[in-house]
Amino acid sequence: MSKSTLAALAACFLFIAPAQAADVAAGKALADDECADCHGEDGTGDDDNPAINGWTVEKFTKAMKEYQDGTRTKNSKMVKAAKKLDAAQIADLAAYYATLK
Repeated sequence: MSKSTLAALAACFLFIAPAQAADVAAGKALADDECADCHGEDGTGDDDNPAINGWTVEKFTKAMKEYQDGTRTKNSKMVKAAKKLDAAQIADLAAYYATLK
């Protein structure tokens, strides 16, 4: 296999593996502990924090990865919070917030 094919496969597994392991109940528990203070119990946010309810798994995961890798740095509290999360926790949170409307 070529290097580009291997790289493409590896990238796919980064997104597939967490999505397969997602646990909505675990995401809710984590959200209650880590996210609700700023984003509200139902993810609707407020004047200072955006709504995250109803975000797609892809949008939520992308945002968390961007906080982790330094692409998003505007909100230092979110940078710190995202860096504490592992891939499974991000997948769980993403699955949970995607269920909220």
